[in-house]
Amino acid sequence: MRKTHFAAASIVLAVLITAADAQKIDWQIFAEPFVSTAHAQDIDWQKVDDILGRKPAVSGDVHRYGFPRTDLSVSLDGVSIKPALALGGWLAFKPMHGGAMVMGDLVLLDGEISPVMGKMIANGLEITAVHNHLLRANPETFYMHVAGHGDPVKLATAIHDALAESRTPLTVAMSTAPPAVDLDTAQLDQIIGVKGQANGGVYQFNVPRRDPITQEGMQLTPVGPMGVAIGINFQPTGGGKAAITGDFVLTSDEVNPVITALRTHGIEVTALHSHMLDEQPRLFFMHFWANDDALQLARGLRAALDKTASTKS
Repeated sequence: MRKTHFAAASIVLAVLITAADAQKIDWQIFAEPFVSTAHAQDIDWQKVDDILGRKPAVSGDVHRYGFPRTDLSVSLDGVSIKPALALGGWLAFKPMHGGAMVMGDLVLLDGEISPVMGKMIANGLEITAVHNHLLRANPETFYMHVAGHGDPVKLATAIHDALAESRTPLTVAMSTAPPAVDLDTAQLDQIIGVKGQANGGVYQFNVPRRDPITQEGMQLTPVGPMGVAIGINFQPTGGGKAAITGDFVLTSDEVNPVITALRTHGIEVTALHSHMLDEQPRLFFMHFWANDDALQLARGLRAALDKTASTKS
């Protein structure tokens, strides 16, 4: 009887091993939620908060810290740009593998790029992109994408020290009531196809892609806080008009159809580049700009969204 049981068990084990090998099952997929939760509980987030000098927005297991360039007065085509429209630097920490991964997008002036980069590299952080998002802005702003993995307290310290090489505000000013968003936001929601939200006088949308996005074997979720959702921002400019900017998150086959859709609807494409180094699938980020009737621009953005594998309510 024992021989029969042993033989049966051996057959089952062999089948499981064969199936796992044939399908290349990644057992980490099943363990990851539990590992991530455990690591999140182990992290002393208060220390991270204290080092960075602000409280995060918490979504799932991600702690996202905002670093808006409230010190800058930037204008573009006669529009005074609010920080929430195009000057909102950020850092997102996600627990992983005995520590945390950090990804971020920092807003810098040209003279700040080299000293901040030098400090980041010296402290073991990676620079994954440096580029423009806008054209004709005065002063011109640049965007440095950073990444790292390790002890979140050490990562926060390294980033704080690097940002100290710039004029990025490292303390949070007292908040005041944000200006009202003078736009038909219900209509914008309907046209874009997801629910937006007001932030600092700007109406913002995060449109997720349907396909999962991973980096270093980790799924980047929630996609909005991790910077891999399509971002669309509307800043009222009076008379039902709005300045729009943001970035489309695209696979290679979507790039030119989206360019065509945007330009056909009077929306300028201002940048096309990568933000990360080893994400899967490979992604391209397309930034845009226009200042016109808000609903008309929303329809143009919707036409571009229809060229992507993005979600719609």
